[in-house]
Amino acid sequence: MEIQTYGNNVEITPALQNYVQEKVGKVGKHFDQHCQIRVTLKLDKTQHHVDADVTLAGKALHAKADGQTMYAAIDILADKLDQLVIKHKEKKHLHAPVPAPLGDNGA
Repeated sequence: MEIQTYGNNVEITPALQNYVQEKVGKVGKHFDQHCQIRVTLKLDKTQHHVDADVTLAGKALHAKADGQTMYAAIDILADKLDQLVIKHKEKKHLHAPVPAPLGDNGA
């Protein structure tokens, strides 16, 4: 899993970088394949915004969160991403083809 962190009107400090890696990295436990997560931190006056794009094989997921502090917004985003990924995996599992039963061809 690859996590890229970008800032828009925000300086990405090592502490913020580590916090994003720690919180968003927990989403990786749901995958057995490679995924890429792009996290953008943004500051608008007094609101802290965090956006994340998760790129999987053939699928892209997006989540955003707002908070009073950047750390609170990252926490909310991590929870949203976790729910999105679980929902995606459940959909994928429900739509998987069911193998045909083995039989003796009606004889």
